[in-house]
Amino acid sequence: MVDAAGFESVAQCPRELHQMMAAAADGLGSIALDTTQLNMSVTDPTAWATAMNNLGMVPVGLPGQQLVSDSICVPGFDPGLNMMTGITPINPMIPGLGLVPPPPPTEVAVVKEIIHCKSCTLFPQNPNLPPPSTRERPPGCKTVFVGGLPENATEEIIQEVFEQCGDITAIRKSKKNFCHIRFAEEFMVDKAIYLSGYRMRLGSSTDKKDSGRLHVDFAQARDDFYEWECKQRMRAREERHRRKLEEDRLRPPSPPAIMHYSEHEAALLADKLKDDSKFSEAITVLLSWIERGEVNRRSANQFYSMVQSANSHVRRLMNEKATHEQEMEEAKENFKNALTGILTQFEQIVAVFNASTRQKAWDHFSKAQRKNIDIWRKHSEELRNAQSEQLMGIRREEEMEMSDDENCDSPTKKMRVDESEADIEDCAGDPVDPGLHSAALAAQAYALKEENDSLRWQLDAYRNEVELLKQEKEQLFRTEENLTKDQQLQFLQQTMQGMQQQLLAIQEELNNKKSELEQAKEEQSHTQALLKVLQEQLKGTKDLVETNGHSHEDANEINVLTVALVNQDRENNTEKRSQGLKSEKEALLIGIISTFLHVHPFGANIEYLWSYMQQLDSKISANEIEMLLMRLPRMFKQEFTGVGATLEKRWKLCAFEGIKTT
Repeated sequence: MVDAAGFESVAQCPRELHQMMAAAADGLGSIALDTTQLNMSVTDPTAWATAMNNLGMVPVGLPGQQLVSDSICVPGFDPGLNMMTGITPINPMIPGLGLVPPPPPTEVAVVKEIIHCKSCTLFPQNPNLPPPSTRERPPGCKTVFVGGLPENATEEIIQEVFEQCGDITAIRKSKKNFCHIRFAEEFMVDKAIYLSGYRMRLGSSTDKKDSGRLHVDFAQARDDFYEWECKQRMRAREERHRRKLEEDRLRPPSPPAIMHYSEHEAALLADKLKDDSKFSEAITVLLSWIERGEVNRRSANQFYSMVQSANSHVRRLMNEKATHEQEMEEAKENFKNALTGILTQFEQIVAVFNASTRQKAWDHFSKAQRKNIDIWRKHSEELRNAQSEQLMGIRREEEMEMSDDENCDSPTKKMRVDESEADIEDCAGDPVDPGLHSAALAAQAYALKEENDSLRWQLDAYRNEVELLKQEKEQLFRTEENLTKDQQLQFLQQTMQGMQQQLLAIQEELNNKKSELEQAKEEQSHTQALLKVLQEQLKGTKDLVETNGHSHEDANEINVLTVALVNQDRENNTEKRSQGLKSEKEALLIGIISTFLHVHPFGANIEYLWSYMQQLDSKISANEIEMLLMRLPRMFKQEFTGVGATLEKRWKLCAFEGIKTT
């Protein structure tokens, strides 16, 4: 659409219009347009707008927009890219580089127009149709796929159409009406994508083989991806080099190299240690020499002198510290004095505002003036209170710092108070101005008030600290008590459990010992009774033999009867002994002992057997093993071997013999 006022202004000056069109045609010499297409009627506004758009110009009085928007070009194109890649900075929107006109204002939608070439004509698609779709752009894409070419299209015609988008490095045409075009730069691909959707017609022919709808899309080529990777690697190398240079620039300088120890270097170092300006450098060298182990018996005196020189600088450093502390105290005092002066001026300003709010002066101000004065007064009071708080904080800090020296300073304070009282008395005795006397009393009262306030604040601070310390101490004491109680309870529980187990074991052993003792007592009493019986029988038999003179056969019969009685008693005793096993442990021990003695057919003494059993059960004793063997006479028997000093008791397994006899 064309504005009517703009069209009238164009129609009034056709000569100027023809001059503008000629200049535009000269400026766009790189675009291969047919000059015959510029012959049009000036009175036709639609034709005029179309012609101006084709020339890349905005018609006078017409709102226009660029034919190709920035969105279809290289996104975020950086003209300074040549600094890293060596690419010449090129703006893809320069009119002389191809079909893309300069960017006019962005109010009107993109309108594609007819493009005339020497061998063909490109007709745009219906603007109501959706724009042609494209695939995702591969990185570093310089190659486009062009489909829908006419069957009679040649490489020359294709180059004629697409060389206006930029320099073409290669064209690969297929027999199936499509081709691949590779450009020199990436932004040229965006110009070629602009031609997607155009219908291409060769000459003025209407044959199907001479027409086709172009479909231009991004193509993925190995060469493009390889060049893109090379550029990325080059940029990464440059970035690493830049970072390395930056790190080298910001890295602190390396310390100077320390020379090796020699007598000459030691003499020079001793001179440097005496110089205040070279002391820091010399002390590092001395430290490194000592750490290296250069001190020996020969160089000990020289090192001692250098250490003595280093010690001489301690007094200098303390003096420097004292001077700096004095400067800091002076600066604090100056700041406090300046703050006191500022606070005094604030007090005067607040006094002025308070005097202004009194009724004598307040009634003469207007309502707006009263409001401003009230605001100013409140603001001044807030600032004064803030300044006074800051000043009191400074004084509080000073008093806290000097709290440790209060005991030492108390006599001097008393002397000062006495001197001030004496001065006041002298002043009272002399005929002095009463104003000066009242000022001195006021100053003394103010000083005493400040001192009282500071002492009260210190007392409150000490009380708070004492309460906090008491609370912390109570908490720590409680936690420690609880921990110690818990530990003691756990320890007592463990000891109680251990003692209970020991008591149970002792009770079992005691019961076993009691039973064994009772059995031994019974056996002893029984054997004693048998002995008495036998002794009586022997006496009786002897008497009978002597008196009656019986034969030897009768005596043998009596002996046989006595032996039978003894054997019978022994069998009874053994039966009593072998009443049975008391626990599973005894059964296990009997099995192990029988196996061991079966392996040793000639028997084994009790010590050897006990040393073997102790490897299995460390708590077992030799007495227990012997008592167990004595309780089972049908399984185990005791034999004596050797004569005299080599006499030895051995236990053998006789269970198999008992089975044979039975």
